[in-house]
Amino acid sequence: MFLVGSLAPRFLAAQTMTYDLVIKNGRVLNPETKIDSILNVGIVGGVISVLTTEQIAGTQEIDATGLVVAPGFIDLLSYNPNPVGVWNKLADGVTTNLAMHGGTSNPKVWHENFERLRQPLNVGASFFYTEARNQFNLTRYEHAKKDQIAKLLVMAERALKEGALGISFSLEYVPGITPEEILPQMRLAKKYDVPVFFHARYSDMEEPGTNFEALNELIGYVKQTGASVHIDHINSTGGTFSMKQSLKMIDEARAAGLDITACMYPYNFWGTYLNSARFDKGWQQRFHISYGDLQLAGTTERLTEQTFGKYQRQGKLAVAYAIPEEDVEEALRSPFVMIGSDAILGSGYNNHPRASGAFSRTIGRYVRDKKTISLMDAVAKMTILPAQRLERRAGAMKKKGRISVGADADIVVFDLTTIIDKSTVEHPEHQSTGVAYVIVAGKIVKDLTGLKKNVRAGKPIKNDYAR
Repeated sequence: MFLVGSLAPRFLAAQTMTYDLVIKNGRVLNPETKIDSILNVGIVGGVISVLTTEQIAGTQEIDATGLVVAPGFIDLLSYNPNPVGVWNKLADGVTTNLAMHGGTSNPKVWHENFERLRQPLNVGASFFYTEARNQFNLTRYEHAKKDQIAKLLVMAERALKEGALGISFSLEYVPGITPEEILPQMRLAKKYDVPVFFHARYSDMEEPGTNFEALNELIGYVKQTGASVHIDHINSTGGTFSMKQSLKMIDEARAAGLDITACMYPYNFWGTYLNSARFDKGWQQRFHISYGDLQLAGTTERLTEQTFGKYQRQGKLAVAYAIPEEDVEEALRSPFVMIGSDAILGSGYNNHPRASGAFSRTIGRYVRDKKTISLMDAVAKMTILPAQRLERRAGAMKKKGRISVGADADIVVFDLTTIIDKSTVEHPEHQSTGVAYVIVAGKIVKDLTGLKKNVRAGKPIKNDYAR
């Protein structure tokens, strides 16, 4: 089988030429076309040039016998890259890190900074509404005024013209944000055909302020504006304790023609900063937990009322054992729910283990061990689905998330029998195992000996309005 064409001259050329890199004898998965076959992959100039069962040769060769060859994972719900976290992402199979939960109010400066630092993986960002709003020194509970809303709209449009991949809101963390602020941004997103990412306003089923109210708010914005919406980590916001009903609400909205997707991280505990609005008065009742259900990330310490106050003043991040496992599995089975880590590891390691292990855990725990979903479905949630979520106005994403001729050679090669997360609440810095090779733009960034920290092949991901 020769998957570039059947003409004899092209066939012979493929056999006789030497590729920059060849991945041999691997189980190639392409979720876009549902290919699942033993193939050889030839790469030239950072692009996949051939997929074939015939023998081909490369200047560099990887023997992938017994291994899975998949598109590099796309973390569409990460934060800004940093010199610690990017390597743990790569060790987890991630080749594209997108700061869509957060991001920047100034994409031009953001990209200039990260291009100067020479990233080992691809990076992009949203227009971060909260950061832009902070210029007015508003508290998280204050509403923006009419003139401020107008200035924020100008900033957002400039950001989209400078390459922002979408617009992001964090309503639970900044509850003062009103529909009067959101709707102009939604109409702008519709005009530029980019998605709006929402951390929804509520995360529980205690009235007032339930998951259903949170989802109805977002669905209402889509109905009013026609814009596209992506719901952040539905397993911890908008779906906890109500997952079947929450997914049904979104399913019905999608069936009515509304463009709504969601993502999740594959853990039954969430994590956030203790000084955030999520821990406003009443959090124990809302999340069905108490102090002992909180653990200071990066340590073995469970909290007490006294230590909670101390760490809250310090702005520390704690994990909360507060997500039913059945909610995690229910969300994973949904065809419109993708994988997004909602984290990137920083120095100090005060972070949730999802920063280092979300993608390997999806495969190791929920595909291989629990058989919650198929391998093809899991890979799709980490590759083609996030690529398609952004590619309408970010042409670079049309070449991501695929193992096909002409696609960018961003590839992960892993051992299905051993891949698993090793990061824990106590040690979120521990890197995943079973990821044998990671390739970015045709360059090997990780091999069997470890990470190649001198290889910096990452590229900026911007929307097509950027000039």
